[in-house]
Amino acid sequence: MTETSADLAELERNALEREPRARLSARQIFTLAGVGLAGLAILLDVIGFHAFALPGALTMIGTIGAAGIILFGFSSTISQDMSRAPAAAGDALNALPDPCYATDRRGAILFANEAYRSLIGSVNAERPAPLERLLVGREGHAETLYRLAQAARTGFPAEEEIRFALRPGLSESTYKVVVRPLSGPQGGAVWLLRDLTVERGRLDQAEHQWQRASAFLSATPIGFYTAELTGEILFVNSRLADWLGMPADHVSGRKLKLSDILLGDVAGLALVSDIEGAPVVDADLKGAEGQPVPVRILRSLVPKAGREGEFISCALVLDRATSGEAEGHARDAELRFARFFNNAPISIATVDAEGRIDNANSAFLSYMGGNVTRGVALTDLLAEEDRPAVLESLAALRSGRRPGPPIEVRLVDRPERVGQLYASRVDAGEGGSSTVVYLIDATEQKSLELQFAQSQKMQAIGQLAGGVAHDFNNLLTAIIGFCDLLLARHQAGDPSFADVMQIKQNANRAANLTRQLLAFSRRQTLRPKVLSLTDALAELQNLLSRLLTEKVELKIVHGRDLGLVKVDQNQLEQVIMNLAVNARDAMPDGGRLTIRTANVSEEDSRALDHAMMPPGEYLLIEVADTGTGIPKENLGKIFEPFYTTKDPSKGTGLGLSTVYGIVKQTGGFIFAYSTVGKGTTFRIYLPRYFETPAEAKAEAEAQAAAVAAEPTDLTGKGTILLVEDENAVRTFAARALETRGYEVLQADCGEAAIALVQDFEGKIDLVVSDVVMPNMDGPTMVKELRNRIPAAKIIFVSGYAEDAFERSLDPEQQFHFLPKPFSLKQLAAAVKDVMGKA
Repeated sequence: MTETSADLAELERNALEREPRARLSARQIFTLAGVGLAGLAILLDVIGFHAFALPGALTMIGTIGAAGIILFGFSSTISQDMSRAPAAAGDALNALPDPCYATDRRGAILFANEAYRSLIGSVNAERPAPLERLLVGREGHAETLYRLAQAARTGFPAEEEIRFALRPGLSESTYKVVVRPLSGPQGGAVWLLRDLTVERGRLDQAEHQWQRASAFLSATPIGFYTAELTGEILFVNSRLADWLGMPADHVSGRKLKLSDILLGDVAGLALVSDIEGAPVVDADLKGAEGQPVPVRILRSLVPKAGREGEFISCALVLDRATSGEAEGHARDAELRFARFFNNAPISIATVDAEGRIDNANSAFLSYMGGNVTRGVALTDLLAEEDRPAVLESLAALRSGRRPGPPIEVRLVDRPERVGQLYASRVDAGEGGSSTVVYLIDATEQKSLELQFAQSQKMQAIGQLAGGVAHDFNNLLTAIIGFCDLLLARHQAGDPSFADVMQIKQNANRAANLTRQLLAFSRRQTLRPKVLSLTDALAELQNLLSRLLTEKVELKIVHGRDLGLVKVDQNQLEQVIMNLAVNARDAMPDGGRLTIRTANVSEEDSRALDHAMMPPGEYLLIEVADTGTGIPKENLGKIFEPFYTTKDPSKGTGLGLSTVYGIVKQTGGFIFAYSTVGKGTTFRIYLPRYFETPAEAKAEAEAQAAAVAAEPTDLTGKGTILLVEDENAVRTFAARALETRGYEVLQADCGEAAIALVQDFEGKIDLVVSDVVMPNMDGPTMVKELRNRIPAAKIIFVSGYAEDAFERSLDPEQQFHFLPKPFSLKQLAAAVKDVMGKA
């Protein structure tokens, strides 16, 4: 190793410590005696003997004398130590095994150790010559020596390698010359020469051996490479580089990977960790200009030198295209098959008579995740419930039977993957045969099938719910209508009044349920209106309490001075109900659902830092539960259609996607926050609605007009055509209108209505018709009647949405709509309102 100035100082200290201790000098003895006398003088003064009859005189004299004697003794010690330091440093330098010497600022040698004197052959010389003087005139050393001497004179460290022989007859040696400056005002430097001859000889020998081995590898007729297990190439020989069409050092110097020099899917090289189990791989190299070079790669693991447990891959690369003309056709066929087999887009494997995998292509290895080795049983890779069917199919093929239909299988390590397994028998000649297995990834197809089935299921449920709600609305219309007829005869003092009111109130509650069903089936007319969130949530609270069951506590916190929103109430209720159902399912053991509302100012919306939400005035609806929470990796997918983490029997994956769609259609934004084990919070931001003075005035006038228009007398005159297929509804409506002074013509279907109009000679002022009727529906009937009674006004009544049938009418056809169920008063008011319009 190189000796530095720190090393020299350490050697100097060791030399001083090894020097034997000398006896006390005369000066040291005198110092000790003087200190003793000074102490005696101080003691005499203390006990009462005073010099010059002055107390303290002896103490002063003793103290001054002791100080002077001590300084005298220390100065002697310091001078002795300083006189001994150069000798100790010389001993330390002489102890070094490497030649060294010290020079002054001008380059003259101050000291040279014995190793240096022996090197230059001047053991007894008083002042040996420095190195630059000994090598003066030698060819090739002038610049090197100048740089070293200049560094010594200017006080900078320097290192150089020099090869020389100082004496005739000696072979040249390689030395590393180290120059280190000396500290102190005098300057100078220490020159240290380290013999590197033996070390350089070993390196030269190793390089020579490597060049010979590299030459042997380059001259071989086969390719060779070494690579890390990650695929990074460490070395390629010239033969392999020629096949690749690039210099060998270019391949290794660019840190290319195996995937960079191979064509097609090379998952077999990257995924098979057990090289001993699959040491041979057929592949195509990327040759010059991208031409494929078919090769066979034979690999093995070699331990890394000095790194226990770490390996590199060494491989021989054989050119499969140079096997001789006699086997040309067979070779070409084999090469083509190997290329097709390895690059096939579907997973293919051959299975022996015992059901063990004999060979597999890259797609098969990729699909299995790389845990495939030669000889592993095919059924060991599949889920346990799928193994009997696969074993039965393989046994049938071995017995000569025709292959059966594909088998749906799942992997044992990746159960989320679904595949379709096909198997066929291939005769190998000489009575032998093998089985070829084809595995097609059907995961996406299976997912789409399930999503389609769920979509059809939801559509069927929606149709069923809409149909039930429609029929139920007919029943409720009759119940509510006949209750109104009974209430007209039984006033508040009548004993039956309370019973009839109970019937009507419960019918109205049932009507609210049908409205929810129609909202679920999306068959209800959606009309945005100005709402107070406080009132909307208060109306929904009872329904939410029943929906959440007794295990879940419902808490609603209303914000102060809450603003207004303009939304469709049915859509808003559907949003809250969907979030409540999700929260309930996330709390199987019970918990708390909190719904909170608040105003969000424009400044607060800026602080939220939601890039997709522009700053503005919003109303916040926060729905928070204390359930199981949503994992972070799933949080970004919860609004995707058909995405669900619930059991298929409990969730369809459409609940949150419907919530997202409704919120976005309303002009709002929704964000989800969740912590596993603590719960989930959904925050909905709806634009705050500010009524203009004109809108507020129009709303007030409309309300006042509605109150003023509350007629105490709903009687009228005119002829009304009532078309309704439900007998109970038709009977109630006819009685209600007849009691109000109208002449009512009744028909139970569209055909009967047309026939009645043809036979009626008077004027028909109004047509009140159901929409959904057998054979001919209401809109079709109105088209037929338009030519016969063009001046008649139209009122459609239905339990479905208005926009469900208005597309089937002529654009010029004007009509009015009365949703079912309706009361006697609502029917009479609607008829009087339409009849009264010009």
